[in-house]
Amino acid sequence: MVPFEALRRGWDVTKGRLEAFSDGVIAILITIMVLELHAPEGAGLDDLGPLLPKLLSYVLSFVFLGIYWNNHHHMLHAADRVNGRILWANLHLLFWLSLIPFTTAWMGENSFQPVPSAAYGVVLLLAAIAYTILARQIIALHGPRSRLAAAIGGDRKGKVSVLCYALAIPLAFVHAGLSHCLYVAVALMWLVPDRRIEGRFDVGTDSAK
Repeated sequence: MVPFEALRRGWDVTKGRLEAFSDGVIAILITIMVLELHAPEGAGLDDLGPLLPKLLSYVLSFVFLGIYWNNHHHMLHAADRVNGRILWANLHLLFWLSLIPFTTAWMGENSFQPVPSAAYGVVLLLAAIAYTILARQIIALHGPRSRLAAAIGGDRKGKVSVLCYALAIPLAFVHAGLSHCLYVAVALMWLVPDRRIEGRFDVGTDSAK
């Protein structure tokens, strides 16, 4: 038989690989987005005007990716182990996050027109759903009395975020500015790391005990 301690070390390695892979993907996505920002040919402040939609789109998406990276770290720290379902759920989340640079560039290139703004909301909505699925898979593995389950609780912030995205998509065809206000509101809501998880244990320690 394989010693239990060896099995646990094996789970820790898998969890570490999942975190490292996710960190790498998010770092690449941010790099792709910043490479879409091209310096203006002129040297005056007026030359920055046409780039403003691209820059604002980049800032918003950078904040969203930062929020996902931060809260993903907190959530994975709450997990003692992972399984195949968690690995696939994590890939599902990364898939939708990988589309953020595309919708960011499309929205910025077209100065926040309705269709690109709605597409941006669709990607954010599906990423939020994927994040919820990942959290539920971790809870399913660790049990309803786990620290993560207790920390997340009813996940009111997650549900409000999904609702805001769902509203922002059709509102983009009424007035794109309304959609962007909702996107910014959600970003502000999540800007601080999720204290529900952080408050239950020290996320700076190496041990999950």
